[in-house]
Amino acid sequence: MTKQGNSGGALDGLRVLDLTRILAGPLCAQMLGDMGADVIKVEPPGAGDDTRTWGPPFTNGESAYFLGINRNKRSLTLNMAVKAGQEILAQLVKKSDVLVENFKLGTLEKWGISNEWLEKNAPRVIRCSITGYGSSGPDAALPGYDFILQAESGLMSICGEPDGTPTKYGVAIVDVVTGLYACNVILAALTARNRTGRGQHVEVCLYDSGIAMLINVASNYLVSGKDARRFGNGHPSIVPYTTYPAADGLIAVAVGNDGQFARFAETVGHSEWAHDSRFAKNPDRVTNREALDDLIAQTLKREQSSTWSEKLRAAGVPCGPINSVAEALNDPHTLARGMVRTVKHPKVGDLRMVGIPFRFSATPEAIRRAPPLLGQHTEEVLGTDLGFSSERIAQLRAEKVI
Repeated sequence: MTKQGNSGGALDGLRVLDLTRILAGPLCAQMLGDMGADVIKVEPPGAGDDTRTWGPPFTNGESAYFLGINRNKRSLTLNMAVKAGQEILAQLVKKSDVLVENFKLGTLEKWGISNEWLEKNAPRVIRCSITGYGSSGPDAALPGYDFILQAESGLMSICGEPDGTPTKYGVAIVDVVTGLYACNVILAALTARNRTGRGQHVEVCLYDSGIAMLINVASNYLVSGKDARRFGNGHPSIVPYTTYPAADGLIAVAVGNDGQFARFAETVGHSEWAHDSRFAKNPDRVTNREALDDLIAQTLKREQSSTWSEKLRAAGVPCGPINSVAEALNDPHTLARGMVRTVKHPKVGDLRMVGIPFRFSATPEAIRRAPPLLGQHTEEVLGTDLGFSSERIAQLRAEKVI
């Protein structure tokens, strides 16, 4: 099922069939591609992935949204709702190692690709299903939308100012984390396949991801029985750990232990805080959060944020500026880490995109392919990978199967 590859990446030789759209699934498949897998993205003819039309911004007709999560893929257009398309899909599945899909429950089965079919015809394939609410439970049949899941999972209830309204995150964070979980379970299933020789069906869903993302906040409730609340930029269990106004704007301060707090207090000119019974230990600081935050705010207003950053970092106290997106992407450290890269795109030309957030010492990650045009590799996949003749491909195109 594997094929000879030449990426040099950790997943070189593995083929991934990406039947997903929007964000969680495409991000998962992109990560596998960044690690060296050959990823074939299957899209409906004519329209393609929904995010191809999400914008502005667009560049030469290509959506920035789509471009950000679909590199290192080949695009094949295929009408999977018709018999001829389903037959091609079955051939692609048989030649793949991983199948990633985010269809409504039962859709793939309706097209003939059930778990039973996979066990009989492609027993080594890892099938990863990404859904909104999972395959069980009272809400299993509902479609999943990141914003709704942020609301339902409790994430929004802990985001925002204490006296304000619940607020969603600035990115589709549940989708992003679900994509990361999906990539994790796929890699684990591939490892298990090395031992057992067989694939399996793995499942992740936005709802479970949203609940899992509550982490310590969920644990706090489960242990204490006390519901969580909003702290603005603050932390429910650590103080001081928030943003404070300096003379020219906000600065983020994250004091993680009592030793750091003593250094912080001395650096800002109030070493007595470390010996004050209200503030000496973290539980005391959490209890007296408002009093300490007020004192810190009054103190930090006296100097520029850059001055405080320099002093606090020299003292080993974690802190930093509140960068805009533009400032973060143009930061010297961002550029030094290769987290903004330029690739050649067939329509855009030089395309700047976010880099790869992981490194391998022996099997390098790489951007080998720009995000594909819709159907850019249809003839290549059908002809080279499946062995279709040019006449057969032309017939399929005339019949609007591809």
